[in-house]
Amino acid sequence: MTARASNEPKLLIPGLAGFYAAASDLWYPMIRIVAGAALYGHVLPKLHAGPEAVAASMTKSGFVPGLVSAYAVIFLESVGATCIVLGLFTRFFAAALAIEMAAICFDVMLPQGWLRMEPTFIWGILFFAIALRGGGPYSLDRVIGKEL
Repeated sequence: MTARASNEPKLLIPGLAGFYAAASDLWYPMIRIVAGAALYGHVLPKLHAGPEAVAASMTKSGFVPGLVSAYAVIFLESVGATCIVLGLFTRFFAAALAIEMAAICFDVMLPQGWLRMEPTFIWGILFFAIALRGGGPYSLDRVIGKEL
């Protein structure tokens, strides 16, 4: 028995040990999939408005050149989000999204106060954690056997 296993708390209902053992690998793909899929709600309005409208908004927020920034954000929040959901090139896209969230957090949201910044900060930390972990079990990274 390892030191870590001996430090695990005892289950109140020991009969659940089999369930917990079987489900223990599912928490990470659930988090990765939900985090990636949640970005679809943010990119759909951008896709509907078009890159020029997004560029105008980004330029107003200080991201210059606005059109390049708009295409980068639309790409990350659509293709990048899909890759995170699938667990493909996970570390690359999660790191890129963590950087995007940091830029939004500190350049746009921070001047508006912590409560305005907090959700973006949490998403940035989540994508940073996904970048550290990679695709994990049940990912295409695992299927192809390579990741960054």
